Amino acid sequence: MRAHSTRAARTGPSPRALHNRLRNFREQRRVQAGSLIVSVFGDAVLPRGGCVWVGSLIRLLSPLGLSERLVRTAANRLVKEGWLRTECQGRRSNYLLTDAGRKRFGQAANRIYASSMPPWDRHWRLILLVGDLDAKERDRIRKALYWQGFGILGGDCCVHPNADLVSALDALAAEGLGAYVPRLMPLQSADGVRITSTNNADLVRRAWNLDGLLAGYEGFLSTYRPIHGELCNDGGIRASDEDAFLIRILMIHDYRRLLLRDPGLPDALLPHDWPGHEARRLCRNIYRRLLVPSERYLNAHLQLADGSVPAADASLAARFPDDDPPNGA
Repeated sequence: MRAHSTRAARTGPSPRALHNRLRNFREQRRVQAGSLIVSVFGDAVLPRGGCVWVGSLIRLLSPLGLSERLVRTAANRLVKEGWLRTECQGRRSNYLLTDAGRKRFGQAANRIYASSMPPWDRHWRLILLVGDLDAKERDRIRKALYWQGFGILGGDCCVHPNADLVSALDALAAEGLGAYVPRLMPLQSADGVRITSTNNADLVRRAWNLDGLLAGYEGFLSTYRPIHGELCNDGGIRASDEDAFLIRILMIHDYRRLLLRDPGLPDALLPHDWPGHEARRLCRNIYRRLLVPSERYLNAHLQLADGSVPAADASLAARFPDDDPPNGA
């Protein structure tokens, strides 16, 4: 691997909030290594072809306190779960995204990096569980639809304001639930029609736990606002290339985990001053600040098994398209 040459790229005062975030992560008693690897692949590896040498992956995660054994174990688990596959080149191995994994990452990227959502069309989407299903089967279907952003109304109705129903059923099939799809009834309401006896605000409260999500976004803001302040400070605070990469990954990891719980409701159905909007703007602004130095770090340390360094494709520059061109940190 290349010499560790990017540590010295910092000038000016030390960024305290940035280092506090890194330290807090390293001091966690339990790290979900598999979830973090998913974030690394989606954010850093996918734009470079979706392939990385296992030694590079270990090197990239080592500064966050993840051991070689932990990285290998977690990555092998992702192979068993169908996210990744391995490819040997001599005595070295690459991890590559599977076709299913690439599709999952593409869907996640649309949530993380895409433009803001369009206005609501006032049509509710529903999936009714109408067939002969036992309690365990119903729970599996509801849980799978929950992770697609659907809210739950009673035991047999899953609801969403703007989901693509065909894609939702296809996703169930991809999760191994295709045998149950004939027992589901997808419906779309007429324009503005209520689907319960309550108003939309009450429906949202019943179907989704927005209080917990709100607390999550407020925690994200309290963590990353000081980091943004340091990066924008005129006093000369600069992150090293390595720190820029590490904070970029942790921020996207934290933001991605929030989006997994976020149903993506349109503004018309959200409380006033919803913190998710500010969280997205903050994530976008920090990402733009860190992009150039973090990509320098990846150019130095992300390799394939044959020693080559894959270049980032055009999808990287297209992220967060509603912002100005990227600036160096």
